[in-house]
Amino acid sequence: MTQPPSSPPEYPPYPAPPQSQVPPSYPGQQPPPYPGERPPPYPGEQPPTYPGQQPPPYPGQHSQAPQYPHAATPPSQPAYPHAATPPVPAPALSPDDPAHPHHISTDHGRVHIRSQQRRTDSTAVGNLLLHLPNFLCSLFVVGLFSAFFGGLGFLVVLAWLASGALVFHRPTESAIARRLLRLRYPTPQERAKLEPVWHEVTARAGVEGRTYELWVEDSDGLNAVAAAGHIVGVTRFAMNHLPNGELAAVLAHELGHHVGGHAWSSLLGYWYALPGRLAWRVLRGFASIVFKVSRAFSCFGAAFVVLVLGGLALATVSTLYGLPLLVLAVPYALAAVGRRAELRADEHAAALGVAPMLAAVLHKLHQQEQYETAALTARNGGVAPRESSLSKLLSSHPDHYTRLHHLQPYLQPPG
Repeated sequence: MTQPPSSPPEYPPYPAPPQSQVPPSYPGQQPPPYPGERPPPYPGEQPPTYPGQQPPPYPGQHSQAPQYPHAATPPSQPAYPHAATPPVPAPALSPDDPAHPHHISTDHGRVHIRSQQRRTDSTAVGNLLLHLPNFLCSLFVVGLFSAFFGGLGFLVVLAWLASGALVFHRPTESAIARRLLRLRYPTPQERAKLEPVWHEVTARAGVEGRTYELWVEDSDGLNAVAAAGHIVGVTRFAMNHLPNGELAAVLAHELGHHVGGHAWSSLLGYWYALPGRLAWRVLRGFASIVFKVSRAFSCFGAAFVVLVLGGLALATVSTLYGLPLLVLAVPYALAAVGRRAELRADEHAAALGVAPMLAAVLHKLHQQEQYETAALTARNGGVAPRESSLSKLLSSHPDHYTRLHHLQPYLQPPG
């Protein structure tokens, strides 16, 4: 009888797979873990957590932001390379900032003053010629009025003719600026802002700046005015809210009206046409009253009034060789000349090197007009106002696109 062995037989150990070898995997089967590796969790089972360690996220689960040691908040830079950062908008520059693209330097050196300070261009001459029918009608009215003074009537006519010199009289200009244009003298703070820009503009133009007077209009609109012989006015909004380059463009435009003779010719023509305008208003009011009274009696009375007034009008036309008919067309011709004067003033400002600034001002004016139109449309219940063809012909300023078109040669870079 044989005895069983005291110990089981020893078999050679099974060799461990090399570390570089990956065990085979089968469809739907996870590879077996290696020694020391945690097996994958089963469905619905949470993986174990260790002290100070966050549980790893499962596929499709968003992980929390990593915590950085010794930092209260994570760094501002993105955690992953090549991550796009949103663009940071550049801060808006104030109009007084020297870094503004429309800021110009007012530190000029030697100033050259031209020998010819003023000229009368074709626009000013055309303005005077177009006011000639109004002047003759006013002369006729003043002659009729002077008949009440007998032998001294010619003195009344001479005094009226000499009154045109008041356009260049400084006290009279001041009264016109205050009473008609609603302007005022600038304060010391406003003068300190206006005078350096004005001196720069006149230095570029070769004009003596002390010849003209700067005025301010208390308005929140973007506007300026050149009147009489020495008035240059600008609104408070333009002075406080425009960069000095755009303010220089506005002042250079108004200087162009003075240098070209547009300002004094317009005011002189208006002054000599004033008696005729007043007489026309009186006759129109009188005719309206007579016509209403005649209609109260009978239609025959109205017909009689029409025949009488028509006869007087025909006699006037035949006596003055049809000049009263020309008066009806004068407003349209004067408006066309006024639009040409605006283009000439724009060219004068652009020639002084402020064409981009002037284009920016024209754009702001266009936006202001659009805002006013939108406000008027809202007040009218959504109905936009329509400008008739006659109102366009009577406009004294060209439209926005026409002015920009004439500025294009000055806006193009030098070739």
